[in-house]
Amino acid sequence: MNEKTFLSRFRKYGSICIQCHDNPDADALASGYALFYYYKKAGVNVHLIYGGQHKITKPNLVWMIRELNIPVEYVTEELPPCDLLITTDCRYGERNVAHFNVEQVAVIDHHECDRDPDDNCCIRSNLVSCSTIVWDLMRREGWNFDDDLSLSTALYYGLYSDSNQFEELFHPLDRDMRDSLKRDDALIFRLINTNLSVNELNIASRALSGQIFVSDDHFSVIESEPCDPNILGIISDFVIQVEEIQTCVAFNRNHGGYKLSVRSCVRETKANELAVYLCEGLGGGGGHINKAGGFISADSFSEAHGDMNMNEYLTGRMREYHKLYEIIEAKNYETDISQMELYRKKPLTVGYVRAVDIFKVDTPVRVRTLEGDVDVTVEDDLYFMIGIEGEVYPIREEKFNRSYEHTDGVPDIETDYLPTVRDNIYGDSYELADYMKPCLATGGTRVYGMKLDHPVKVFTAWDKDKYYRGEIGDYLVAREDDLHDVYVVRGSIFDKTYEMCE
Repeated sequence: MNEKTFLSRFRKYGSICIQCHDNPDADALASGYALFYYYKKAGVNVHLIYGGQHKITKPNLVWMIRELNIPVEYVTEELPPCDLLITTDCRYGERNVAHFNVEQVAVIDHHECDRDPDDNCCIRSNLVSCSTIVWDLMRREGWNFDDDLSLSTALYYGLYSDSNQFEELFHPLDRDMRDSLKRDDALIFRLINTNLSVNELNIASRALSGQIFVSDDHFSVIESEPCDPNILGIISDFVIQVEEIQTCVAFNRNHGGYKLSVRSCVRETKANELAVYLCEGLGGGGGHINKAGGFISADSFSEAHGDMNMNEYLTGRMREYHKLYEIIEAKNYETDISQMELYRKKPLTVGYVRAVDIFKVDTPVRVRTLEGDVDVTVEDDLYFMIGIEGEVYPIREEKFNRSYEHTDGVPDIETDYLPTVRDNIYGDSYELADYMKPCLATGGTRVYGMKLDHPVKVFTAWDKDKYYRGEIGDYLVAREDDLHDVYVVRGSIFDKTYEMCE
């Protein structure tokens, strides 16, 4: 599938129906509206529809449809005449998608797929919203979203709604769309504040009254009745404000599985990593340091744990997580080099960017990588190093000069997302690849390294607020010339970039 032409290749059809799942949410409506807009502008006869037993009644969605003039139609019997049907935010075969007889079907979706997609499918389960997929497909074809505020506002709200108010943005593209789209802020504010009904208020109340609190590890598990994902976020946001609770997870049974909303208010636990741990092998999770979310497949859970109660599973998993990691404070850590080997970097060509080649000194910037966002302030001697798998880390000029030398080679980097850096004052984003220069590790700086046989969390000497996680098989590393410069290197990267000293 060529994503640069995925949408345009269907313009040959004279008439197209775009179908949302039954009882569509904001993401389905937004992605469907964007597709409708695209094909309408291309001169195609196009309809935006949904089916099922119920018409849309949720207050925020009614407002969204009316205020943004989304031409969605409720269809229960026959489709409008069409040569092609495109399902958005869903696909045929799922229980929440009304099936219509049509010969040609294409799919745009961000949910896990249990079959191999064909050329008519664009399924990107690493993105948190279908709106992001459609936005990316349209921009690849040169679409200017600044031309229509209603369209941009719809996509923005679709992402907002499916990411638990932007707290569960798993992939950099999700964050890129959020940052680039113009929107009607007054309407967004109104939609946000028509999101909760009295019935949903009662659901939250019943969930809070039945929460489980584990005092030894200071966490809570809260089960809710089926509800909009934002309600789970409201519940977990409320619970994490309790003095004795440091982490919590709210969950409910949803279409195909269990939706999780995870919170943390302590630096020793990142909510996004806790979400990944809770869903490991059963689904997926991610988000931000303090707020995150996840999804556990019902089929995967049943296969792995039989008839176990989800409350029981999450409580046990939370207990495991809170006892799993050794906490290392680098500035106070006494490095035992007798248990470590001495290594030097292999002569690989990697990349670097001088921060002042892009920004003025004292500019606050956000470096965007696959691992998440890193906030730093530009200084004269600040460099961004780009490793072989696209990993980014800051380094001072003095250490750079001791460890690397300039070269004419090509960086040995393999990654599906080269990092970007964003000016936190003006909002402008720059791709580091456009400014990257090659450099070669000299081997002049050596490190002590030890393969981990247990998980650790390292608070480095240069960042006392955020830890770097190391799992079994990763390496705990300390520079030979500064034993308090302790950090973690992923096992796959360490093996490629370091060699043992003779």
